[in-house]
Amino acid sequence: MIVNKLINKIIKTRIPQIEYFMQNPIEVQENVFNSLIQSSKNTIWGKYYDYQTIRNWEHFNGRVPLNDYNSLLPFFERIRKGEENVLWSGDIRWFSKSSGTTSNKSKYIPVSEESLQECHYKGGKDMLALYINNHSESNIFSGASLALGGSEQENEYKNDIFIGDVSAILIDNLPYWAEFFRTPKKEIALMPEWEEKLKKMIED
Repeated sequence: MIVNKLINKIIKTRIPQIEYFMQNPIEVQENVFNSLIQSSKNTIWGKYYDYQTIRNWEHFNGRVPLNDYNSLLPFFERIRKGEENVLWSGDIRWFSKSSGTTSNKSKYIPVSEESLQECHYKGGKDMLALYINNHSESNIFSGASLALGGSEQENEYKNDIFIGDVSAILIDNLPYWAEFFRTPKKEIALMPEWEEKLKKMIED
């Protein structure tokens, strides 16, 4: 119970920040936009479209065309082969495999460390913060949450780049403290065969 109250208190410290960007959405979005441009200005993509001189979304809108998966696929392939600084600064270690809902083929979307931290995990923590703020009596951290994921596999081009369902990527990269509040164990949650996974969960 003490641990639950402590974590609830820590997570709720995010509420003032959430309220700020709710009250100032344009300013916050402009800051995010500028941060993304600055972070990717020295990539192959950023240099081609001269991100260095982009100052606002009007510049971006007039300079960078709309792209779909097929037009970006050659860049994705370069990243899968281990090339750095293509679409985003640094290296990419994960590709999320889509279910192929818009075509018969699965799509492979690069996932950066910044995307994991600033989008997926921050969004999850914000969701918890809002829930706890609205339900202060919650004991959500007094037990473990069931978290199932897909599976990961090594990339055919470079074995330190992994491909998998986004759920598997998230589970595999959770901060250590989150492991205390989720079940099943990571090695079970990431098993590729569902029937075997369910069997191991029951045994565990």
